[in-house]
Amino acid sequence: MKFIGTRGTEDKKTFSEAILNPAAPNGGLYCPENLPTIDEEFITSHRDYKSLAKAVIKKFNVDISDESLEKAINLYDKFDTDKVVPVEKVEDNLFIAELWHGPTRAFKDMALQPFGQVLSDLAKEKNENYLILAATSGDTGPATLETFANKENIKVACMYPENGTSDVQRLQMVTIDAKNEKVIGVRGNFDDTQNTLKQLLNSDNFKNTLKEKNIKLSAANSVNFGRIIFQTIYHIWAYGKLVNDGVIKFGEKIDIIVPSGNFGNALGGYYAKKMGLAIDKIVIASNINNVLTEWVNNGVYDLTNKELIQTASPAMDILKSSNVERVLFDKFGAKRTAELMKSLEENGKYELTPEELAEIKKDFIATSCSDEEGFEYIKEYAAKGYIMDTHTATAIKAYKTLNSDNIQVAYSTAEWTKFAPSLYRALIEDKKVSDKEALDTISEKYNVSVPKMVEELFTKEITQKTIVNKDEIEKEIVKFL
Repeated sequence: MKFIGTRGTEDKKTFSEAILNPAAPNGGLYCPENLPTIDEEFITSHRDYKSLAKAVIKKFNVDISDESLEKAINLYDKFDTDKVVPVEKVEDNLFIAELWHGPTRAFKDMALQPFGQVLSDLAKEKNENYLILAATSGDTGPATLETFANKENIKVACMYPENGTSDVQRLQMVTIDAKNEKVIGVRGNFDDTQNTLKQLLNSDNFKNTLKEKNIKLSAANSVNFGRIIFQTIYHIWAYGKLVNDGVIKFGEKIDIIVPSGNFGNALGGYYAKKMGLAIDKIVIASNINNVLTEWVNNGVYDLTNKELIQTASPAMDILKSSNVERVLFDKFGAKRTAELMKSLEENGKYELTPEELAEIKKDFIATSCSDEEGFEYIKEYAAKGYIMDTHTATAIKAYKTLNSDNIQVAYSTAEWTKFAPSLYRALIEDKKVSDKEALDTISEKYNVSVPKMVEELFTKEITQKTIVNKDEIEKEIVKFL
């Protein structure tokens, strides 16, 4: 399978080329030239997540060795359940697919665990050295650092907004003890870190600096299709599980509800639908940083009147959602995508035509959820015995307001332990407490355990202490190298 750029290019890349060098021409992103198809036998015959994962990747006909793929898929053994992604019934027509059973307790492990293995194997095979850039709103960073720690031929520079993550997320990054990794706190927000990442990926000057050090450049954010390919799998898994458990018949349509920040999770669902999965609507659940809601509902992507607001669901505190570009490309082609993205970059906004908006609405609907609304849903479901995090709560708001006749699968993107102070506010008392106090109180009151890897964070040494302004990031990375 070949990969092409979203903003136009005649140069087609293999999968390995696209993930090692994810910056497509003209500032675009790489997408598959076409998608494989899946049928009933394929979807329902895999009763084991690892078996399905291997089969899906094989369907894409990518140029990675069987040995590397096997090692990558076997990393799902590090998850705390052999189901990998449990699908829990919480209402008659609502199921929650839990994507957070990996080593950093967030859905980014679903893609970054295997992707990290594949990328580091490719670097070693080619005898090349790579710098992996990661910008994080809280979950990509820990998952990236975990998967690449002490890997040969790889260095990692991870940027996070200084006050834009939970304490647990921050501790997962700043206590990392791997000589090949650098964590950089940035005085700013996630968009500042992501914009810097994109600028560096497309900077000839930065690439030349790396070239002098015999280092090539790649990225671990979902701008890299190596992330997205693994994010199609759990959508297929959830549907197959419903069929195999007798909840639905094959071909019966479901809705999927996706808490959305950078849009990679939703894009995985969109690609799965195009591959043949019977998805009716992909529901985009946002917090009050609701630029995606406005885009889906009104066809306007406008940053000129937006200022990023810090919320209780910080992994979604994003205004510039990179993967929307891949949907635009799939729907409207490279020329129109380039026009729209140029308008966003130069004018801070773009507007779809009525016909284009109708195309988007064929697949997507969207809602947004305030912190206060999310807290009410957390409290409601805790009383029923299901503890969810603040991001999952935005998906519950979508479920409650959808009134769909379809069976719905909502994706839980993080374990509650990563946002314990917010859950304390929702469940115990509306006051600010430390992560440790919140974890202990909720664990005791609701009889839920705190994983050992989270408990240990509070006694680990802080090894990464760098905090800089956004215009100092490049200099800091070069110094690290």
